[in-house]
Amino acid sequence: MNSPSVPVDSPAPSAWEELVTAALLGTERRTPPGCRPGREAPVALLDAAAVETVRRRAGLRPARAAERPQPAPEDPRPALPPAAARRLAMLLADRPGAGGGGRRGTAPDLVELLPEWLARANDRGLAPRPEVLPALLDAARGRTDLRPAALTFAGTRAVWLARLNPDWRFALRATPGGGAALPHLDDPAEVRQLWQEGLFAERVALLSAIRARTPAAARELLVTTWATERAEDRLMFLDSLRMGLGPLDEPFLEQALADRSRNVRATAAELLSALPDSALAARMAVRAGACVALDRTGDAPTIIVEAPHECDAGMERDGVVAKAPSGRGERSWWFGQLVEATPLGTWARRLGGRTPEEIVALPVTDDWQAELHAAWCRAAVRQRDADWARALLGSPSAPEAGGPGAVSLAERAKLLGTLGPAERAEWVAGFIATHGLSEAFQLLGVCSVPWAAPLGRAVVDALNIARDAGSYPWSFSGVMGLAERCLDPAEASRLDGLLAVPDEPEDASPGAGGYWAEAFQRLVTTLRLRAAMIEELGGLSPS
Repeated sequence: MNSPSVPVDSPAPSAWEELVTAALLGTERRTPPGCRPGREAPVALLDAAAVETVRRRAGLRPARAAERPQPAPEDPRPALPPAAARRLAMLLADRPGAGGGGRRGTAPDLVELLPEWLARANDRGLAPRPEVLPALLDAARGRTDLRPAALTFAGTRAVWLARLNPDWRFALRATPGGGAALPHLDDPAEVRQLWQEGLFAERVALLSAIRARTPAAARELLVTTWATERAEDRLMFLDSLRMGLGPLDEPFLEQALADRSRNVRATAAELLSALPDSALAARMAVRAGACVALDRTGDAPTIIVEAPHECDAGMERDGVVAKAPSGRGERSWWFGQLVEATPLGTWARRLGGRTPEEIVALPVTDDWQAELHAAWCRAAVRQRDADWARALLGSPSAPEAGGPGAVSLAERAKLLGTLGPAERAEWVAGFIATHGLSEAFQLLGVCSVPWAAPLGRAVVDALNIARDAGSYPWSFSGVMGLAERCLDPAEASRLDGLLAVPDEPEDASPGAGGYWAEAFQRLVTTLRLRAAMIEELGGLSPS
């Protein structure tokens, strides 16, 4: 006679969550749904979990017959070469943290190579095989930094799949207009209809497309409905004017300075301050010029600062925020905003025709130097002024790592962004040669990939010096990880001499030599793997 079986009812819609809860708490404390308490409960829990797992993996629940979805659109791009397709499957199969805690060993971190692989595949205009799209979208769902490149690579089929699976809805949000087809931009009636009746995402996509093609037409379209738009929508639409910003946008932006939304006013003021010939920039120059003067009465010319004593209505209208952050003096807060929004060309006229380097070198009275130089840093970044950025950065080999103008490494990183890739890499290489790697992590992050040869050599040399000195190895793990992803793969052959376990000095960290040998082995292995990736994708360098 068969023993009575423990019934397992059909799980309810929320049964999976109930099963998980019962497994976490234990069947003695929580009876699984549809199960009898007792010694058989754990077996019944596993049976129910197995049934529910199959049901969840099946995908769609039984439902009334509905219209079949339209077929996925064709992808006209050439397909991946077979070797590259296999490599992508390997990269997507890797999971962060699969190796557990502790040392990483010598195996490359495959998941960190996905961004470069996607960038190179997109640069070559290649298309994925359809069967890899679900894994690609799952990877992009878990890592927002992957989404732009992953969705570009996935193409229109990503949007098609996202409409069928709610787990991938981010693809609809990340794609302008949710993948909706835009009207022909030369048809005024269709453009006007979508602008007046479309969803917000569709309208943003339309405005961006027109702005990229004809900036004036996009601005004129925005004017037609500006007064009736919601504040948050006005802010998003105004932000789209950054593309192709020019003097013809000034009248519209001047009107936006009177907007009832503070955020809209602040964005309009920021855009106007990026136009050096705008009326707002001229007003800011007058205000800032009244605060800064050159004193020639002493032994050497000196900059004197008299910060504003109030924030009047005109300043607020031009984007100056009246209320200072906690712990910040009001006068210095107002002064910094005025200088930041002033065209940098103002200061040569105001300070005796001096160059940016000569101006930055002038002493500043009454402890105002840090505030003045920090505001000049923000202005150089906003106005993309490379001459002022060079002056504020100073020499990379200067004794002080803070520089003559930048007060933090974060500001230096932003200033470096205004320079060309080659000059940026050369400056950071000089900085590392003088100051080592301990303060260079943020600076390395703004350098173009793969790193130029001088920068790559400077990083490897600094790591080698740290290894020979018996330095604590784990403090360089972040830079080593960057090197794995950013060094030119052609540098792998230069590193073979660093793979042996070095002799450890008496004061070295215990086990440091073995760690350094593993780290350099992993670096070489990763570089060679990246070289293979490039060859599989066609062997050309990305643009």
